Amino acid sequence: MSQTAVVFGGPSDEHDISILTGLQVLHALDDVAGVYWSKTGEWYQVDSDLEAGDFVEGVPKRSKELSFVASPGEGFRVKKKTLDVDAVFIACHGGPGEDGTLQGLFDLAGLRYTGPGQAASALGMDKLAFGAAMASAGLKTLPRALVALGDEPRPDFDGPYIVKPRFGGSSIGIEVAEDWDTVLALKGSSSYFDQGAVVEPFLASSRDLQIAVRTYPAMEVSAIEAPSRDADGIYSYDQKYLAWGGEVSSGRQVPAELTDALRSEVESTAKRVAGIAGLRGIARIDFLERGGEIWVNEANTIPGSMSAYLWIDPPIERAVLFRDMVSEAKSRPTRVFSVAGSDGTALRNAGTIASKLG
Repeated sequence: MSQTAVVFGGPSDEHDISILTGLQVLHALDDVAGVYWSKTGEWYQVDSDLEAGDFVEGVPKRSKELSFVASPGEGFRVKKKTLDVDAVFIACHGGPGEDGTLQGLFDLAGLRYTGPGQAASALGMDKLAFGAAMASAGLKTLPRALVALGDEPRPDFDGPYIVKPRFGGSSIGIEVAEDWDTVLALKGSSSYFDQGAVVEPFLASSRDLQIAVRTYPAMEVSAIEAPSRDADGIYSYDQKYLAWGGEVSSGRQVPAELTDALRSEVESTAKRVAGIAGLRGIARIDFLERGGEIWVNEANTIPGSMSAYLWIDPPIERAVLFRDMVSEAKSRPTRVFSVAGSDGTALRNAGTIASKLG
């Protein structure tokens, strides 16, 4: 009998938070299999009634080692037996679980899964590409530029700056820099920027607004929150999670105090972002707001706790949110790869490889 596999953990800075989200899904749904992705990349089938403390020392006791075969009809295997999986609920935050790597793996195996596909996942994780995509669609965003240590010119906007890892989420590694020299120093010294960094203007006196969007059974938006910022003017990772035992921070205003016009604009723009970016499942769209003006900031394609705390008007229980995500995954076809045009003509006419190397 087939089951939905809940995959969580992974080699990511957000490994621990991913465990907490995955356990919520396991506890809320019936007849699901837990699949833990370790920090070092191994797979394990785990009991569905585990608690956070069971993972403190790593792989929980009584876990069964799994392998993964990325071929059609394959997937997770215990020894030589393939698990009968009807869909995968992806509860991974950050890193390869959210950036399209895992999604591409499941595509190769012909598995259905929650959340956006490989390309949309990659777009959501790339702050530079995401900002450019939103701007090209006519949505208002702050200017964003790549930071490099070569001879590239500085951006055409002045400091202070917000410096962010190009790839990543949940405010990890974000810094405020007063001048360009400080930006370059941060880029050269912080491991968070090893894969690239982007910079944008620090928008003084602004605030963050966040709203969740779900795409099944119909496009729908949640309440809007206005989270608190730290002393540096950033809504930090520590504020989001670590100060509150891994749950989303209670230092927030939900629903946010907004005019009807501003609320309507945030809601309609969030739906546009979801459509433009090809989002699926539940995503959280982050905005900056100042004086009634909004800018699209980021899209979190797999938000912590699936942003369940935002679905309050009307209230939607976690189990309902999670079941709907699974139903959506099952209702969609798996990705099909085409070999059209590969009919052997190029091979028959190629001649020898030696002739091409000459």
